Amino acid sequence: MDIKSLIDQPGKLPTIPKVGQQLIASFSSDDVSIAGIAAQLSADPALSAKLLRLANSAYFHVSRTIGTVESALQMLGFVMVRNLVLGNSMASAYKNIGGIDLKQFWRYNLYTACSARWLAQRADFNADLVFTVGLMQGIGQLQMHAVIAQAVAPLDKQMSVLDARRTQLERETLGFHYGEVSAELAQLWNFPQALVTAMHHIADPLAATDFSEAAAWVHMGCWRARAEVLGLSAEVQAASYPVEVGRRLRLDSGWTGTLANQLPQDESSLMPPLLQLTEGLEAMFE
Repeated sequence: MDIKSLIDQPGKLPTIPKVGQQLIASFSSDDVSIAGIAAQLSADPALSAKLLRLANSAYFHVSRTIGTVESALQMLGFVMVRNLVLGNSMASAYKNIGGIDLKQFWRYNLYTACSARWLAQRADFNADLVFTVGLMQGIGQLQMHAVIAQAVAPLDKQMSVLDARRTQLERETLGFHYGEVSAELAQLWNFPQALVTAMHHIADPLAATDFSEAAAWVHMGCWRARAEVLGLSAEVQAASYPVEVGRRLRLDSGWTGTLANQLPQDESSLMPPLLQLTEGLEAMFE
């Protein structure tokens, strides 16, 4: 099976709202019209309402109510607004996919994005890039279920799409895994090369010829999100902790409550509970 067959025809690609297409195009444009994007967003009442609900959520801790799209752009910045709208656009584009618990799937991606962003911020790395990668890294899985549903159905019976071993199973069975499909889609949509590369290597960031720090942060975020969404025991979490990736990032394992007990730890260095860390953002996928 050829990975290109998943995206080689327009009919195989998700239908994305016009404003979403414009925001995707903005990745490769040096001349983004913020006013134009604001006007497009404002022309879509449902999307505008969703964006304002997200902008005023507990996640952003804004000091005043954001009442217009323009205010959201000013307060949150274009990149974060783009992330919020892209997340909503992708959830809408892939809303009728069988074989996946979509509510759980998007929660996992949101938890990944927010966990990775929290870690990257502490390391003074590009948190906006990491958030984008974390949020969008699962689109390949959705594309596979949309286009080759019969091929992935037996895999779904063997293990969850969120299982850490899933990428290896897909590579052995199909010849590629969802992260590579995500990267192909991102390449097709002219996402920045750093983002494309990160998506390709999230599953195994240390195997890349050129190390992608963004992929490594999202890999750590995936571990944290997986533990929460799948309800992994403390023992399983400890056994599956990405020790070598954490070492490459110079990340002390005490950032997570499960492993913090092994170290003398100040609570301020612990990642907040994920329900608190992502509060209000699940509306993106409703």
